[in-house]
Amino acid sequence: MSKKTRQIQVYEQMQKNDVLILYSGVQHHISLDAYHPFAVNTQFFYLTGIERKDVILVMHKNGEMDPVLFIKRIDPLEEKWQGKQLTATQASELSEIKTIKYLDEFDKYINTLMMQNDIQTVYFDLYRNSPTDLPDYNMVMAEQFKKIYPSVMVKNAYALIAPLRMQKDEEEIEKVQKAIDITQSGLEFVMQTLKPGMQENQVQANFEYKIRYNGASGPSFATIAGAGYNGTMLHYSENCGPCRDNELILLDLGAKYEGYCADITRTYPINGKFTERQKQIYDIVLKANQTVAATAKPGMTTVELNNVCKEVLANGLKEIGLIKEDSELIKYYMHGVSHHLGIDVHDATIASNKELRPGAIITNEPGLYIDEESIGIRIEDDLLITQDGCVVLSKDIIRTTDEIEAYMAQFK
Repeated sequence: MSKKTRQIQVYEQMQKNDVLILYSGVQHHISLDAYHPFAVNTQFFYLTGIERKDVILVMHKNGEMDPVLFIKRIDPLEEKWQGKQLTATQASELSEIKTIKYLDEFDKYINTLMMQNDIQTVYFDLYRNSPTDLPDYNMVMAEQFKKIYPSVMVKNAYALIAPLRMQKDEEEIEKVQKAIDITQSGLEFVMQTLKPGMQENQVQANFEYKIRYNGASGPSFATIAGAGYNGTMLHYSENCGPCRDNELILLDLGAKYEGYCADITRTYPINGKFTERQKQIYDIVLKANQTVAATAKPGMTTVELNNVCKEVLANGLKEIGLIKEDSELIKYYMHGVSHHLGIDVHDATIASNKELRPGAIITNEPGLYIDEESIGIRIEDDLLITQDGCVVLSKDIIRTTDEIEAYMAQFK
């Protein structure tokens, strides 16, 4: 799907004289003259394909669609310090938008637009994951806009764009697949180099070196490398512990490629061999993973898939005597089995579109976390929902205990 097609899909949902304003964003300040690496607003990126800071998209619903993109004027001195800046030609080619203006024209353009048209509603990206989150740049600019134009209703653009992002087009699927393939190369390098005595951060470094070497822009999220007991913590991120003999290391990670994410989890024996107890728990998780993949299809919800997962996990734990009742599963499994995946690792979703449709990419990540035995096991794959089922996009990343042991034995 072209960027123009995406823009048209959003435009068609807008009412006459509605306006959409999306900011690519700015670098966030750390302290003194230090800044975090720039991360583009993903709604903006979805509609433009541009990953540069200080760019603004404006769409006004008034007759034929003619979006406008505002970019910085080229500053040769700034380029000397910071690198080449986005040109009007590049912006137009990436976004498929013909009308390119400059940031110093933006305020006058908006003022003229507001004065000459009966604008009642303006959309900004107002999504906030938690009430305690600091407002991002789009929210800050929306607040400024409301002070200047208090009679205009400001709405959240999320509801216009999120339903579109829940189904991926062919280009998006190819990019996610490439991100998964690069992730596979990183995991293979981890298995080749993993041994007792390493530190978790060294395992992380090996993975992240390999994915960057193979074309990733970087990890798609903060790598989780939890060895032993640390693997029982779902979002453990310190990665500073030791990798001990006869323990497992849980690796939840992914590569990012041209703006799209992989999200894979594998659990490996640090010395290359699973203990019998580790295999016993691992195979329960693997069965849940395989059952979810065999079950996922259009019309289902991720809640229904999680119920399938929980049934397999509960039955497995009852068979080995770790629990007696299904209600006890919460002690060892306490998260969902799936989320959408794409530009964001936990990609855009909306409740009104909760049933899976062809083109959706979701994760499949059952796990068991047994604190008292320092065993944390999760097996996560990425699934593409098709017309009658699903395809496991990460099928080539080995996952059985026999496959893992045989692969690691080659490098011992």
